[in-house]
Amino acid sequence: MSKILILNLYFVYLLLSNEVDADISPKVSKAGKVERHVVYGNYSGMALLMDIYYPEKQNGHGVIQISGSGFTRSLSLDAELLTDWRHVKYHSEPLLEAGYTVFAINHRMTPRFKYPSQISDVQRAVRFIRHNAKRFQIDPERIGAIGESSGGYLATMLGLLDGDENIPDDHPINALSAKVQCVVALGAPIELFSELDLSFYLGFRRKEQLVKGSIEHAIATEASPLSHVSKDDAPILMIHSDSDEKVGFSHSELMYNKLKSIPLPTNLIQINGANHELFINGLRVDSFTNDYVSWMDKHLRGKVIESN
Repeated sequence: MSKILILNLYFVYLLLSNEVDADISPKVSKAGKVERHVVYGNYSGMALLMDIYYPEKQNGHGVIQISGSGFTRSLSLDAELLTDWRHVKYHSEPLLEAGYTVFAINHRMTPRFKYPSQISDVQRAVRFIRHNAKRFQIDPERIGAIGESSGGYLATMLGLLDGDENIPDDHPINALSAKVQCVVALGAPIELFSELDLSFYLGFRRKEQLVKGSIEHAIATEASPLSHVSKDDAPILMIHSDSDEKVGFSHSELMYNKLKSIPLPTNLIQINGANHELFINGLRVDSFTNDYVSWMDKHLRGKVIESN
C-alpha cells in the first residue's frame, strides 16, 4: 500500500473520529464520587432514574438538575437518557466546584407521556431527595433546582407550585413537600399561549387551547409557570439569549416583570447573540456560571455575596 494511500486513509479516520466525538455528550469530570441510575420512583414497572454527583468537599446542600429535551425522547429502547445529555456537565461542574451535590434526573416524556407526567416525576424526585437527605448529607429544607429549556420550565415549576400536588398515595416519600427553595432557569418557556406550540406536550390541538373558556385553555393555563406566581415562591434567576430561535426572550421578560411586581427575589441575565442552546460560533457561553453559583450560595446557604 502506498504512503499516499495510507495518509489519505488516516485523515479519513481522523475526520470520522471528530464527527463521532462531536455527537458524544461530554461527561462530568469534576465529581468526587458518582452514583449512577439510582431509582427515585417506579411508574407501573418503569424505573425513574437519577445520577448523583458528589463534590470533592460537600457544602451540605443539594441541587436537582434537569436537562432540556423538548419534553420528548424517541420510542426506541435505546433512546438517550437525559442524564447522559451535555447539559448535565454544563450545569453541574460549576456547582460541584462550589460543593453542591447534584442530582441529575430522567423523567417521563412525550410522545408516550404527556402533561402532567413530567411535573409529577420531577416533584417525586425532590421528595425522594428530601426523604433521603441524611444519606446524601444535604439539608432537606434547602434544595435548589437548575434546568435548561424544557428542563428550565420544570425547574421553574418546582419553585412556583405549592409542593403538595401529584401525590399518588400515602407512601412516606409522597407526604413530603416537592417545592424547592432556589431556581436557575435557562431559556425556559414560561407561558404556553405564545408563538411556541407545545400542543404535543399538553395532549390536544393548539386550536382548542386558544379558545378562552375551553377545557384545553384551562389546562394550558394551569401548565404555564406564569400562572403560578405567588408571594411564597422560590427566588428565580433566569438566563436567556436575546436571539433565542426556539423560546423567545420575551418569556423570561414576562416572568421577571411578574416576579418583580410581587415583589420576589429575581434576576434576568440577558445573553447577546447566542442560540437557544447558548452557543455562539460553535462555543458554549459560560460567562454566567459564577452568577448562578452565587445565586445558589445566597438563597440556599445564606451566603452574603459582596458586590464588585
